[in-house]
Amino acid sequence: MTQEQHVGPKGIKQALAASVRAWRSPDRLAMYLIGVMIFSLGALFFIVSQLGTDPLDVFVIALNNQLQVGLGACSALFSVGLLLWWALWNRQWPPLSPFITTTLTGLFIDLWLWLELDRALAAIMGPYVLLGIGLALCAYASALIIMSGIGIRVIDLLVISMMNKLGWSFTLAKMVLEISIFLVGWALGGPFGIGTIAFLLIIAPMIKPFMNMNERYLRMGNYGLKRRKAEFAPPVSLSGK
Repeated sequence: MTQEQHVGPKGIKQALAASVRAWRSPDRLAMYLIGVMIFSLGALFFIVSQLGTDPLDVFVIALNNQLQVGLGACSALFSVGLLLWWALWNRQWPPLSPFITTTLTGLFIDLWLWLELDRALAAIMGPYVLLGIGLALCAYASALIIMSGIGIRVIDLLVISMMNKLGWSFTLAKMVLEISIFLVGWALGGPFGIGTIAFLLIIAPMIKPFMNMNERYLRMGNYGLKRRKAEFAPPVSLSGK
């Protein structure tokens, strides 16, 4: 490990301080929590439609077919692998908040199921209507979470890195990354349906227009894609310098 890649105590302190500042910002925290709640609703609509799995779950299910350690463990392994990739690529201490996002989303979904919202949705809506609403909710929620700059999902952290380092647009980077992960999962035997393909082709192109709408008409700040501004903490080197 080179000196730049050494995780020093100063680097950890800077990362924690930046995270605390973000969580204490009322507007960012509100965007984040509302985004997570809406994303959980979108996921519920998607699940109830029974038209396919999330593209990333295609890989997780395929990985579990190979390792036989459980979907939860495979999901955690997948997230850790992406975070390590992000950390090595950016030479920064990786954020831990994406795990909070995953946990909160799961808790919200459990709440909707406990309230039997899934049964109510299935009774009043057809599968394709459920799918369409679910896709829209997931796209808008993703825009809010990214704009908050708090708890950005691991896949979107990598997308932002691809934008900065490769000069790609958000939509191109997200589609390339998610389609690549999906294809690997499918090649390993992961399941998919029409909803999976719709998720791949529709979600990514919708997120940036939703961000633009929030910035232009709702006057929201975009803290996730504007990290270079002076009010944000500088990158935290793995050397702790």
